[in-house]
Amino acid sequence: MLAVSSGKGGVGKSTVSANLAVAMAAEGRRVGLMDADIYGPNIPGMLGVTGRAEAVPGTQRIRPAEAAGVRAISMGLLVEAGVPVIWRGPMLAKMVTQFLFWVEWGELDVLLLDLPPGTGDVQLTLTQTAPLTGAVIVTTPSTLALEDVARGVQMFRQTDVPILGLLENMSTFECPSCGGDSHPYGHGGGAAAAAGRGIPFLGEIPLDPRLRDDADEGAPTVLSHPEAAAAIALRGVARELIDRLES
Repeated sequence: MLAVSSGKGGVGKSTVSANLAVAMAAEGRRVGLMDADIYGPNIPGMLGVTGRAEAVPGTQRIRPAEAAGVRAISMGLLVEAGVPVIWRGPMLAKMVTQFLFWVEWGELDVLLLDLPPGTGDVQLTLTQTAPLTGAVIVTTPSTLALEDVARGVQMFRQTDVPILGLLENMSTFECPSCGGDSHPYGHGGGAAAAAGRGIPFLGEIPLDPRLRDDADEGAPTVLSHPEAAAAIALRGVARELIDRLES
């Protein structure tokens, strides 16, 4: 099990999770993707999955949705669109446990866990109940996002979860008109934060509007625009994570 985490919201963690899952599946791995963000379940939309999750006949187990070679479960497949989930911590923990142990995942090579931002009840439940192989922390180059990286690193270290690396999203932006590079959120902060905390740096994902557009359309960029710099970078990260998980 591989947790994909972020210290704060808005860094593109779910977009990264969905694309990494699809990229790993394209590498021939059997991949599951668990949307552990109960309050903000975006994974179904990003994978282009519609409808509701179904029960396995004759059991109380849930059959995951499938898209682009990825088996996925999310609160977004259990409630009507637009209906808010208004739960306290114990209910979050119960649903996360059900996703882990009551979903008919089948044989998997890797199960990615798209965590909610921060270090709250869901993170604590997973680190205490799931045999996590490792964690990836997603950040942007902005100062505020990088400040929150330290909290995530400390959380995983306190719960003895290996940190496989830090990934900087929304990095360099290439102007489509002039071809010049700019750094609207700063640059180099991810690499410096990883080095300063003694964790691997997995690289930079360019700031590409296609990542947002493809996520909105339910067509992960690694498949819909494989030639894009962001897709190339994400496939490279997926291969590196596969190597680390299988070594």
